[in-house]
Amino acid sequence: MAQALVQSVDRALRILELLIEENQSMNLSEISEEVDLNISTVHRLLNTLIYRGFVAKEETGRYKLGVRIFEIVSLLEDSLDLKAIVRPYLNEIVDECNETANLVILDRGEVVYIDQVESTNLVRMFANIGSKGPAHSLGAGKVLLAHLDERELDKMLKGMELTQFTSETLTEVEELKENLKQIKVQGYAIDFEEMEEGVRCVAAPIKNGDGEVIAAISVSGPNIRITDKFLYNKLIPLVTSKAIEISKNIGSIRVKG
Repeated sequence: MAQALVQSVDRALRILELLIEENQSMNLSEISEEVDLNISTVHRLLNTLIYRGFVAKEETGRYKLGVRIFEIVSLLEDSLDLKAIVRPYLNEIVDECNETANLVILDRGEVVYIDQVESTNLVRMFANIGSKGPAHSLGAGKVLLAHLDERELDKMLKGMELTQFTSETLTEVEELKENLKQIKVQGYAIDFEEMEEGVRCVAAPIKNGDGEVIAAISVSGPNIRITDKFLYNKLIPLVTSKAIEISKNIGSIRVKG
């Protein structure tokens, strides 16, 4: 059975593919002819792609790939390098605590899961690679937000919806910012059931050779196993120490969304 397609998305992607394949700027009529769509339709689609940063319009009126495309390519390349470095440490974390370990990056106010090693427990946490989650309610998201400079943080928070997922979710900007200040000082973040009831998480930042926070590792699991004693005596020392080890071996990778 043929899958149902969203026509406008399909058409926009055809335009992007054309600009990638041609690897040069094109005028409106050239694009219209190549993708076999009328000029008014192509113009609307291009305006949307420009708004999202995937296409840019030159002073001559010609169209070319926008900066967002190159940001994504750079993000993917660095993410692959980062995954190769971090994966052994995720394995070590799971070997030591048998809870799910994650590697995440920040992209426009959301965390993106770029790698994960699962616990062998029957009840365990799971996230699809490439899936996203709201940064304000996740330990890894908060640790990444905490290391943005104040101006960048304020700009990001203005574009974020601080949705309440549980009674523990921080939904007030000033309350969240106070929590982020504490996280930056202590070097780790804890998610006490802020995203999902019954789930706890601890996260720590990964820094590159320039001292820039580029990602985070986290461990998540059910509160029936992640008790206060286990969290403070085992998980926090484990996650923070592994984050420091990773940071010493990361080099000049710059993953930033």
